Amino acid sequence: MSDTQPDKTARASTQTPRLHAAIEIGSTGIRLIVAELDAKGSLRILDRASKQSRLGRDVFTMGSISRDGLRETIAILGSFSELLQGYGLKPDDIQVIGTSALREAANRDTFIDRVNLQTGFHVRIVEDIEENHLMYLAVQKALQDERSFLSRANAMILEVGGGTTEVMLLKKGQMVSSHSLSIGTLRMDEQIRESARQPREFIEMYLESNIKTACDVLAEDLPLDSVRTFVLIGSDARFAAYCLSGKNFDHYAVLDRNQFVEFADSVASMSLQECMAQYHLSWSEAEGYAAGLTIERMFLEKTGADIVIVPNVSIREGILLAQVQGMDQKIEQELRRQVVASARSLAKRFHYDEDHATHVKNLSLELFDALKKEHGLGKHERMLLEVAAILHDIGTYLRTSGHHKHGEYIVANSEIFGLNREDINIVSNVVRYHRKSPPLATHVNYIALPREARIVVLKLAAILRVADALDRSHSGRVRELSFERTEDRFLMRPSQSLDFSLEKLSLAEKGDMFEDVFGLLPVLI
Repeated sequence: MSDTQPDKTARASTQTPRLHAAIEIGSTGIRLIVAELDAKGSLRILDRASKQSRLGRDVFTMGSISRDGLRETIAILGSFSELLQGYGLKPDDIQVIGTSALREAANRDTFIDRVNLQTGFHVRIVEDIEENHLMYLAVQKALQDERSFLSRANAMILEVGGGTTEVMLLKKGQMVSSHSLSIGTLRMDEQIRESARQPREFIEMYLESNIKTACDVLAEDLPLDSVRTFVLIGSDARFAAYCLSGKNFDHYAVLDRNQFVEFADSVASMSLQECMAQYHLSWSEAEGYAAGLTIERMFLEKTGADIVIVPNVSIREGILLAQVQGMDQKIEQELRRQVVASARSLAKRFHYDEDHATHVKNLSLELFDALKKEHGLGKHERMLLEVAAILHDIGTYLRTSGHHKHGEYIVANSEIFGLNREDINIVSNVVRYHRKSPPLATHVNYIALPREARIVVLKLAAILRVADALDRSHSGRVRELSFERTEDRFLMRPSQSLDFSLEKLSLAEKGDMFEDVFGLLPVLI
């Protein structure tokens, strides 16, 4: 954490830094971090703890968490609770997340309930796209002084876990896509156990097939030979960085491509006993590191990357940073930019009308800002409207007729960086209702939303319908609007003096939801 000038931050320094803690219940271990965060989001690690866990092996072999796995988890969390008491932190104060093993466990709900009743910790399962979001936050923080690593060239960010491999692709700093792949060290280990082949031979065959398929999908978003920076996250990557950069590194390490490939091959060629003896590792660490480094090496070889960046961070730092991201406008703006970039990338995949979508987006945001008093929504909902406006017509890729329904399906079954499942469900419903009938009791995807989310959909869809009507001709004629309210009308006055007959006709057809939701009749002057 860098020091700041006392004379410039006199008021900020009077604010006592707050203690935060996060626990990750992962596939291979349960890990704790305690840190001090100030109002500017500066983070100082105070303590770490980690215990190996059998959860991933339970879930990926049996489909659910065993009784022994539950008892083990409760015991570990109990020991963490005692450690946290020394910092004056209680279970209710702690962010606890579960990743891929808990996402897939058939008995995850009863597991979470038992953990809560016996430890007091509230476990929240994060979706794969949110996991990517948290990892990106941590990477961004670690590389904050060297953001050129991500902005000057195309980059891939990769994290290999026990159950999944998380991948993000950036095109000169802009998020292109993020994916969660069913490739993990524990999954691979189980496949090896079931195979009659030699482990080394099987690993190459199994991974070559799976990674090639995954990379073919990734290449649709960004040619992998254009990737010049390869960012690796995870304990196996940090192990390589410790070994190759003098056993120690601060915020991040920069490794040569060939250097990393040679090291990964060297570890993979050793027996577990040799690896344990040479690097002073436990059995599970040696097993996991060898598999993880092999996966990372094979992804690296599919790219044109010259360097490997290893940030000294984990998802737990991302959890803590997410708690204070609202305090740092730069972080907030950067995340919004990446969400919007991811939405644009999805839209381009379906050959959208970029000029029309951009104009409707701008009109939607103008209307949203002018209606703050009426809708009472915040920055997050504004971002969801921006995403929905970009994507509102992508259903035309399948068919023009009923494209609002096709668009809903595409969005609901896509990943947008930075948006969790509820966000995507809201956006997909807004896309559905940007035209034609309003929500009905027979519309399952709308009714399935929580009441608060349904209200958000109504407000955002009402605004989007008006914005879309104002660009009925797809020519961007309506610009520089000024707004005025009368008792029951919302007047929109463009700066141009043109014939807006087509836009007025469209507004008359699509303005009904706006009037129902806000109690104002939208009128184009």
